[in-house]
Amino acid sequence: MPRRIHILPDHLANQIAAGEVVERPSSVVKELVENALDAAARRIEISLQNGGKTEIRVADDGTGMGRDDALLALDRYATSKITAVEDLKAVRTFGFRGEALPSIASVARMEIETAEVGAVGSRVRIAGGKILGVEDCARQPGTTVVVRNLFFNVPARAKFLRSAAAETRAVAETATALALSNLSAAFRLISNDRALFDLPAASDLVARVAALWGDEVASTFVPVAHQAAGLTIAGLVHRPDAALGASRRVYLFVGGRPIRDRGLVIAAERAYRTTVPHGARPSLLLYLEPEAGDVDVNVHPTKAEVRFRDRFAVEAAVEAAVRDALGGIESAATLDRVPALPQLMGGTHNGGARVRQSTAPRSAGGQFALFVAAPEPGEKASQGDVESESHPLQPAGVVAQPQPSLWQIHDTYIIAETRSGLLIIDQHSAHERVLFEEMMSAFENGGLESQRLLFPLTIRLSPAEYALIDGIQSMLSSAGFEVEPFGGRTIIVHAAPTPHPYFDAERCLRDMLAELAEGSELTRAARNQHERIAMTFACKAAIKAGQRLTHGEMIELFHRLFATELPHHDVHGRPTIVRLSLAELERRFGRHG
Repeated sequence: MPRRIHILPDHLANQIAAGEVVERPSSVVKELVENALDAAARRIEISLQNGGKTEIRVADDGTGMGRDDALLALDRYATSKITAVEDLKAVRTFGFRGEALPSIASVARMEIETAEVGAVGSRVRIAGGKILGVEDCARQPGTTVVVRNLFFNVPARAKFLRSAAAETRAVAETATALALSNLSAAFRLISNDRALFDLPAASDLVARVAALWGDEVASTFVPVAHQAAGLTIAGLVHRPDAALGASRRVYLFVGGRPIRDRGLVIAAERAYRTTVPHGARPSLLLYLEPEAGDVDVNVHPTKAEVRFRDRFAVEAAVEAAVRDALGGIESAATLDRVPALPQLMGGTHNGGARVRQSTAPRSAGGQFALFVAAPEPGEKASQGDVESESHPLQPAGVVAQPQPSLWQIHDTYIIAETRSGLLIIDQHSAHERVLFEEMMSAFENGGLESQRLLFPLTIRLSPAEYALIDGIQSMLSSAGFEVEPFGGRTIIVHAAPTPHPYFDAERCLRDMLAELAEGSELTRAARNQHERIAMTFACKAAIKAGQRLTHGEMIELFHRLFATELPHHDVHGRPTIVRLSLAELERRFGRHG
């Protein structure tokens, strides 16, 4: 009988191998640029014609190759990157499938020009995997690889290529990811003789982001710096107020390699819970450096995916890293991009606002070292004794702290002076964040204190609201509401919390039950019923815009806000604080020389 098993010829085997790593022009660019980086290139130029379908040219100033190495690199499994099995456990180069050249050469017409320092250059021409010629050439140290007519000999694959514009976008995305993971190298991308970007070597990630997308975009990110057991996480993530735009950029790197990992993206997005509206998608640039042996980078032909030894721990670390970043002042919203300063005060010098100043001794330092500031012209500063004044917003047992200088305007916003400018605090949003975190803490520690009502409240509910009571009665009790079903869709409230002197217990409870029964963007953003209760309570119980606050109430709200985990965002994802930097004020008033 005839044999059914046979050995594939080399050219066919190479075409099959090419299918693993060469899907489209961007795949070719990725492999060639990674080779250039592994060759210690400090400047890389990528040039495309017709989206790379006609021609791809990648030139670098790396170490280059001698003629023997240039020819050997076209053999399958030839590599300069590993020598033993142990090397697979900690691959520090971008790849080890040879130089990827034989796979690319098998489905295109290729020309390689390369030279080592002090040596004559070599030019090698290949078509469909066959070497057509080798000759000397003049070239500075480095390598240029030109790939023409991709898939010329595999028409079935060529027809699946997309339009030139779509392929160009894919190449630009690949080049961007490589530029973000290799800051010390300069990158230039040219399409049909037009430069798409020209990036100098960058001193840090912010500089590279600014070069790619502009200073304004770079200013919307906050830094991430976190260490867990055997894992370092760094990078940039969107400020929550910047996560509301349509554009979104997500780049993940492990050991310097760009990867795809939906689980890590979801973990990072979880960190934004209660800081952005439901459905908002922040941009993320995260760099993970695990210890050798904690990650397997060899699970995907193009290294686009990795496998972690302890995925749960890595995802938890990513969430914690981003959450920590969102807790800093850098994550607060900023007014630095508003069109005109007078709009801040209603279009006039002071907008007709009632501005009341609260002065107190200079703080002892710290992150927000606040200073006494002069009142607006014509306004008299309040000089009340802080220590003797009652603070209705202050929980029992809170120790007196150094007092900042604060003003309330429009009975809605509180202004605080800082060393680097000023903060504008939305009193409702700020109190909302405070109440939410205090409620979540209370759920873990026995619940909030409540006050017995002299005259119990009798409240009639809708069918949907009344149906909730059995399921959430114990959580309402932890929130300070002692509720008893009375029949006929009626409940009796015997006790209620007292978050502030202006609290309307009946209105708050009615609004809470209505929102929980009907559902909303707020309740859908919660991860469990405890969080839903805390969110709705915080939203309904917080002091309102238009509520005039005493000096002591402003002081205590300020301190309680900055004692929370995420002081710069309310539970709806809106900012509690807007920053206006001194540098921006000086720019607006023409003080920059």
